[in-house]
Amino acid sequence: MNNGDIIEIHDLRKIYRVGRVDVPALRGVDLNVKRGEFLAIVGPSGSGKSTLFHIIGGLTPPTTGQVRVADQDLAALTDAGRTNLRKRSVGFIFQKFNLLPNLTARDNIAVARYIAGTDPKPDPQFVEVLRLLGIDSRLDHKPSALSGGEQQRIAIARAIVNHPAILLADEPTGNLDTENSKAVLEILRDLNERLGQTILMITHNPEAAAYGHRTVHMRDGKIVETS
Repeated sequence: MNNGDIIEIHDLRKIYRVGRVDVPALRGVDLNVKRGEFLAIVGPSGSGKSTLFHIIGGLTPPTTGQVRVADQDLAALTDAGRTNLRKRSVGFIFQKFNLLPNLTARDNIAVARYIAGTDPKPDPQFVEVLRLLGIDSRLDHKPSALSGGEQQRIAIARAIVNHPAILLADEPTGNLDTENSKAVLEILRDLNERLGQTILMITHNPEAAAYGHRTVHMRDGKIVETS
């Protein structure tokens, strides 16, 4: 891998078997992502962007092709190896906040530390991140007492509490109104600019994609344009 690249993908293909039919989801994708880059991935439903997201995050194995993520060859990893990759190197933000309703915001964040096997008490740098997110005064509330924007901020905090090399965001503003969407996107941009956090974001929204350094356009399982 190039020293400046945290993700390197060459001729990536993914085929799903549906009954007796092979359904190609990715048809020879080539993509390099530099450390500290904020990359947006856009495309219509069925374009392959979610499959690419899942492979990079170690959620789905590739069929063929070369994929290196955070110095790991994904094609060579076992299920356990991909699980370790997710624990140590990748943070996830989804459209649905996926917070545990019976836990406070503080404990929802601590769960990620527990799963990764690290000290459940956030480090001083992360305390600063909580202030950046604007949720340091909301940590003792359960999700039902938080607004949608606050819940997504908690989800972001949970995703980055272990200082992942890569943050994968799948339609992170999909359940938010315009004001909260802008706030979350500005937070992601701040995390990228202030902390050098590498971010890959899937979005259908051109205005959201504009927050990234670069936009990759996908269609029919291929990258058709980069802007």
